[in-house]
Amino acid sequence: MKVKLGDVAKAAGVSPTTVSRVLNNRGYIGKKTRQKVKKAMEQLNYYPNEIARSLYINKTFLIGLIFPTTSNPFYGQLIFHLENMCESLGYKVLLCNSQGRADKERDYLEMLKRHQVDGIIAGAHNTGVKEYDHAGLPLVGLDRNLSKKIPVVSSDNYDGGRQATELLIQKGCKRVIHINGPILLDTPANLRRFAYEDVMKKNRLMPVTYEIKDDIIPRIFDENEDMDGIFASDDFIAARVMEEAKNRGIRIPQEVKVVGYDGTDTTRILCPELTTVQQPIKEMAASVIDVLMKQIHEEADDIEAETILPVKLLESETTQ
Repeated sequence: MKVKLGDVAKAAGVSPTTVSRVLNNRGYIGKKTRQKVKKAMEQLNYYPNEIARSLYINKTFLIGLIFPTTSNPFYGQLIFHLENMCESLGYKVLLCNSQGRADKERDYLEMLKRHQVDGIIAGAHNTGVKEYDHAGLPLVGLDRNLSKKIPVVSSDNYDGGRQATELLIQKGCKRVIHINGPILLDTPANLRRFAYEDVMKKNRLMPVTYEIKDDIIPRIFDENEDMDGIFASDDFIAARVMEEAKNRGIRIPQEVKVVGYDGTDTTRILCPELTTVQQPIKEMAASVIDVLMKQIHEEADDIEAETILPVKLLESETTQ
């Protein structure tokens, strides 16, 4: 039989109201009374109804995370830090994997609202999700422009793109190809592409950008036999480029130099030879949590519309 609050009150020798006040930490309750209630809960193996409690205090202590995937090392490491930081503040997370689908993102957003989460961190890259405009709860975009009303946290994508492209040119590359996500996505990551194009034009070189698709890597090699450098917008793409070059007998870095982006712990372990632009992933997680908590605690005056964190170029064997 399910243990009820009244059973705890009876075992502790107090009223149900007193048990409720102990559970919700409301009003003055003496130390001995608290100890009696907690001891009764332990003896009866009683767990409070969190749904009922959340209605009473108007908080669920839940944070929703909406991201496109957990398989990409960047998102995996980011979510790891977000979950740890939320837990340290007394919050649990509901993780939603949109799989790059706008319909799933909308469904997850609606589900999180129904569960009355205290806030949402969203980094799923879909367009046309207008529901963010009237979400009605604290929201932060992570490397994603959700709405003009919603603050966003990102790394310095433009500076990262600039550093990557300038390095390849300094190493003697004249035909540098860039691989990026769809330009139609409203994300700060597009600034990597803009920086690449600006640096190429400044050096009187022709920018050539490919948007990532399933068959794009072999096509890039087929269509650009004279290329001598590739700047990939993430390390996963860069690894695919390196594998394709190996299969074709093209030497890296002697014939083609490669720069990736993200610099996750996983990449640094599995592919240490890759030159990459490292994002401050832990700092980004901390910053987005800070912005969200300010919204939850109604400290809106201290919130910046955009938070941009510095990146670091890690040079290794693929550009030497």
